[in-house]
Amino acid sequence: MTKDSVNSFSSSSTATWLNDDWALIQKLLEIYDQGQLAEKLNAISPGTWCRETVNRWSKGKASPKLSHAEFEHLASLLPKPAPSSSSFTFIDLFAGIGGIRKGFESIGGECLFTSEWNKYAVRTYKANHFCDPERHTFNLDIRSVTLSDLPEVSEEKAYANIEREIPDHDVLLAGFPCQPFSLAGVSKKNSLGRKHGFECETQGTLFFDVARIIAAKRPAAFLLENVKNLKSHDKGNTFRIICETLNELGYEVADVDAPKGRDPKVIDAKNFLPQHRERIVLVGFRRDLNLHQGFTLRDINKLYPADRPTFGDLLDPVVDEKYILTPKLWDYLYRYAAKHRAKGNGFGFGLTGPADVARTLSARYHKDGSEILVDRGFVNTLEFGHELNQLNRPRRLTPQECSRLMGFDKPGENTFIIPVSDTQAYRQFGNSVAVPVFEAVASLMKDRIVAAREKILEAKPQLEIALPA
Repeated sequence: MTKDSVNSFSSSSTATWLNDDWALIQKLLEIYDQGQLAEKLNAISPGTWCRETVNRWSKGKASPKLSHAEFEHLASLLPKPAPSSSSFTFIDLFAGIGGIRKGFESIGGECLFTSEWNKYAVRTYKANHFCDPERHTFNLDIRSVTLSDLPEVSEEKAYANIEREIPDHDVLLAGFPCQPFSLAGVSKKNSLGRKHGFECETQGTLFFDVARIIAAKRPAAFLLENVKNLKSHDKGNTFRIICETLNELGYEVADVDAPKGRDPKVIDAKNFLPQHRERIVLVGFRRDLNLHQGFTLRDINKLYPADRPTFGDLLDPVVDEKYILTPKLWDYLYRYAAKHRAKGNGFGFGLTGPADVARTLSARYHKDGSEILVDRGFVNTLEFGHELNQLNRPRRLTPQECSRLMGFDKPGENTFIIPVSDTQAYRQFGNSVAVPVFEAVASLMKDRIVAAREKILEAKPQLEIALPA
């Protein structure tokens, strides 16, 4: 195992850390910082713990003992396993905080491998998703598995390492970054006698890592997610190479030739949540399994909820005053919008009422929250500087409200754990996916995933018999 791949519950089994104070503390320090952990212990034993005590413990300079009540409380902070057995397995690449994972767990999938490089996203992921200590691996840099950052390594060694590091799985999930492709490496590969195809065209991008894993592990299906602009990125070259690569690898991509403007691969979350959020979704099935016929993302409209929550449903009745815009910031945003409106531009804030559909939550939301400002009673017929309008200045969403807007929580819920700062939480939700969209896509895929798994399992004994001794 590489230095960046660590078992999600270290080398300890569940039974070990459930009976070991220090092992439990170590597990929780992957999620919470020392000060947060001291606060949680003080909720049981007021005034007993401080950050320095936990810090000394973590450095081996102290050996405090948890009381039974403290131990039970800390153990309750860790995510719990799913109550039922799984019907298929998947891996979660460029996982963020696990939005796509939630969609596939909702239909009975089990995650065996996760890769995410951002240390703050990893904390949130581990706070909310159970990772079986015997079956799941957490990786920090996927390149340490695919060896894509080591051009001197042969393809044979790279594929052997992938086979070693990543477990067999039925579905590959990946929300990979959008990057342009370059043919700069082709001549060098020619000189080394390497093959053409995706190994040349996608080299140097993170999609290359996805493609290598698909080629090595041959999952029955995949789901790839990206921004809507992927289709037009680099004058369409990026999307073309991705589709050609997936075809070369032996997969049928659903709705691959759909016309622009009526493309079911581009899905808007507003049909599930009160947020306009378009993402492109590439679903593919292994061609040799003959299970792709008839699958289309157009069928997602059959899964639109009858009663979509309103924006107002997601809001808390009372929030901390720190989320209300300062008079200075509100004045700046208002004048900035007015200036661009006079020039005929569309730039400006998005004042969102309880019955409105919000704009897209972005990773920059922590800066000023301008794309989604909660209307607290602004009256257009009054002057901007009127006392009532100044008293009712809009506010940002809280991180927990962002969780509901992205579908990690239902209206009125606060179950999704946010162990990071507001700034990091806003970045994480802004970079994430709308969970109900991927629950719907997963539901469309489920029957074919299960059928593919059965086909592969049926074929395995025959394959073993056919192999020479």
